[in-house]
Amino acid sequence: MKFPVVLHKDPDSDYGVTIPDVPGSFSAGATMDEALENTLEALALHFEGLVADGEPLPQPKTLEAHAANPDYAGGVWALVDFDVTPYLGKAVRFNATLPEHLLARIDNYVKHHPEQKSRSGFLAEAALKMLQQG
Repeated sequence: MKFPVVLHKDPDSDYGVTIPDVPGSFSAGATMDEALENTLEALALHFEGLVADGEPLPQPKTLEAHAANPDYAGGVWALVDFDVTPYLGKAVRFNATLPEHLLARIDNYVKHHPEQKSRSGFLAEAALKMLQQG
């Protein structure tokens, strides 16, 4: 999932990162790149804690949903792509029926997009996107 984040920097400090949809989770780094990389680690730790406490996982909103918030004025917006699937529970095998041409298109997409590791991963990501839209 892509989480909107806002980077901010005071004159004598590192870059700070706020994750509006994940209250209590933040990150920092000497450079913008380092701050964004550290954000992935901060999200992982936060999600681990939520799972351990049996709390629901946060769902990201759009950039537009946060951009007008005066708390983030002067910040630089970015999207951080964070894989939430490890925090959704153990994998469960199930049977599904799809039209053969649709399945062929999915397989072709997965074959030509290395970030998609499998047909199941593609379907899980598509389902998460639909659920995120509410």
